[in-house]
Amino acid sequence: MHSNDTLFLILCSAMVLFMTPGLAFFYGGLVRASSVVSMMMMSFGSIAIVSVLWVGYGYAIAFAQAGTGNYVGIDGFLGIDLSNLGLTRLIHDTLTNNDGSQLAFSGFQATFAIITVALISGAIADRAKFGAWMLFAGLWATLVYFPVAGWVFNFKTDSQGEIVTGGWLVKDIGLLDFAGGTVVEIASGASALALALVVGKRFGFTKGMHAPHNVPLTLIGVGILWFGWFGFNAGSELHADGTASIAFVNTLAAGVGGLVAWSLFERLKHGKPTAVGAGSGAVAGMVAITPACGFLTPFWAITLGLIVGVVCALAIDLKYVLGFDDSLDVVGIHLVGGLVGTLFIGLVGQSGTKLVGWFLTGDPTQLGRQAIGVAVVGIFTFTMSWLLATLIQKTIGFRVSNTDEIAGVDLVLHGEAAYAETDPRWSWRA
Repeated sequence: MHSNDTLFLILCSAMVLFMTPGLAFFYGGLVRASSVVSMMMMSFGSIAIVSVLWVGYGYAIAFAQAGTGNYVGIDGFLGIDLSNLGLTRLIHDTLTNNDGSQLAFSGFQATFAIITVALISGAIADRAKFGAWMLFAGLWATLVYFPVAGWVFNFKTDSQGEIVTGGWLVKDIGLLDFAGGTVVEIASGASALALALVVGKRFGFTKGMHAPHNVPLTLIGVGILWFGWFGFNAGSELHADGTASIAFVNTLAAGVGGLVAWSLFERLKHGKPTAVGAGSGAVAGMVAITPACGFLTPFWAITLGLIVGVVCALAIDLKYVLGFDDSLDVVGIHLVGGLVGTLFIGLVGQSGTKLVGWFLTGDPTQLGRQAIGVAVVGIFTFTMSWLLATLIQKTIGFRVSNTDEIAGVDLVLHGEAAYAETDPRWSWRA
C-alpha cells in the first residue's frame, strides 16, 4: 500500500470513529430527557470495551491468516492468529518494514467493530442496565462480530482482482458487500431485534408515547454520522482511487435520496415532514448504500435511497404491529435498510466493469448469492444475540426495575443528569 493510501486510511479511520459520538447524539436526542446520559454512555462504553478486545484478540480472530494453521478453533469461524494477540506481529512488521499500512487497516476495522456494537444499544433505550450492556457488548463482539467480520472482510485478491483466499461468504459463496451491509447493518439490526425481544417493552409502550426530547441534538448526530459515513464507505476501498470516489458520491446520493423519500412519505401520510423523519431517511439511505457503494452508479444509488426511504418509513411501525419494542428503530432502519441494500446489488450491481445484477445481465445468480449472505448473517447474529441476552437476563438481569425506569435511568445508573432541570439535586434560587 502506498504511503498516500495509508494516510487516506488513517483519516477515514478517524472519521469512522467520530461516527460513534455522532450516534450518541443521534440516539441521545431521541430518548427521554432522563435517559440521555445512559444512552450516550452505552455508545462511549462500546468504544472502550471493543477497543480493548480488538487490540487483545479481536483482530487476531477476524483477520487470521487463512491457510497458515497458526491458530486454534475452526478455520473461518473462530480461528485465532496467535502471532497477532495484542497486535504483536503487526507492530513487529510495522517497525521492521517502516510500513504502517496493515496497522492502519487494523485501526480502520476496529472503528467498524465499535460502531456496530453501539448501534445495537438503540433497541433497549430507557431500560437497560449499564453493566449488563457492557457485558453483552464484550461477549457479542467476541462471539458474533469478530467471526462474522472474518467471513466477509478477511480476503486477499490477485493482480486481476480475483479473490484467492479469505472469508467463506465472500470467497466460496460470492457475496458482494463493499463496506458492511451484512457485517455491520444486518448484524446490528438482527441483534437489536433479539435484544428487544429478550429485554421486553418499555413501561407504557404504545405508539406516540415516547417522543424525541431534543430534535436539534438528533440532527447534530445525523450530521456527524453523515460526515463519518464518507470515511466508512470510501475508506473501505483502502486506496484513494476512482472506486473510493464512486463510493463517496454514492454515499451522498443515497443519503439525499433517503431524506427526500422519507420526508415526502411523511408529507403525504401526515401532512407535515418532520426533522426526525428527514434525519432518519438520510440514515436509512446511507445504511442501504453501505454494502453497495462500490457496486452501483450514482443513478442507482439515489434510486436505492428513494426506495429505502419509503420502505424503512413503513418498517419502523412493524414493532407496533408485531409487539416488540425496538426503541430507536434499529430493526426498521438498519436491518431492513441493510437487507434492501445488500439485495439491490443482485439486481443492478456491477463489480468493476463487470455487470452482475439480474436486471443488467438476465442472470439471477448474484441475487441468490446476496440472499444467502443476508440469511446466514441474519440468522447467526439473531440466534447468538438471543442466547447471550437470555443468559444475561437470567443471571444478572438486563433491565432496570419499573420504578427506576419511570424515575429515569440517568440518575439511577450514573448519578447525573443531562439537564439541570431534570436533576432534583439542583435547587433553583433567584
